[in-house]
Amino acid sequence: MYLLSFIIILSYLIGSIPTGLLLGKWIKGIDIRTMGSGNIGSTNVMRVLGWKWGLVVQAGDIAKGLIAVLLVARLHYGDFPFNNRTPFEEFTVVQILAGLSAVVGHIFSVFLNFRGGKGINTAAGMLVGIAPIDISIALIVFLIVVFMTGYVSLGSISAATAFPTTLFVRFTVFGVNIPSYHTLMAVSICLSLLLIYAHRANIRRLLRGQEHRFNKLRLIGRNIGNSLRSFLL
Repeated sequence: MYLLSFIIILSYLIGSIPTGLLLGKWIKGIDIRTMGSGNIGSTNVMRVLGWKWGLVVQAGDIAKGLIAVLLVARLHYGDFPFNNRTPFEEFTVVQILAGLSAVVGHIFSVFLNFRGGKGINTAAGMLVGIAPIDISIALIVFLIVVFMTGYVSLGSISAATAFPTTLFVRFTVFGVNIPSYHTLMAVSICLSLLLIYAHRANIRRLLRGQEHRFNKLRLIGRNIGNSLRSFLL
């Protein structure tokens, strides 16, 4: 039990590392929280410091999820501290717990008074190590929405929704054999709800038409974003 607790805490601390904040201070000597949207994530870093540094932060945040599921989870050995009633192997359960802890750490960072980023990149890193096919489809959805509307937040929310939807469609419609489907679906729904909750301020701004937009990324259907907002209102 102590080892599993250590893995969860270590994963949380890794997820809590404020990559965007640290890079802003190291590169430009600024507090990224006082500029742009005030968020520490890669989107705001891209807006303030440029796309290259935004990609660096994005890679760092993805790496936090990957490190949790591919490295930290491997610290577990011996008997499981409780009866594993899931259809997953014990190592996969540890991976899920470590990955979720990293995502929670990113959103509620202990180093930032339990505030942080939106968790999308860290969640993506976690899911690449657990469900690569479904997260790949969610990434495609993200890109399509961003290129259509210019709203990175809307793309992130769409991707969070697309992940459990993809699992459901592959399993129920196409009959794909997904090991431990029901448990994985429950985990994916909980993760999606957490990510959507982290975007609650973005959702309010989207509905008000006040959300920041990357017009340079809006490559397809430049009027779709306004049409979608009109439909929602």
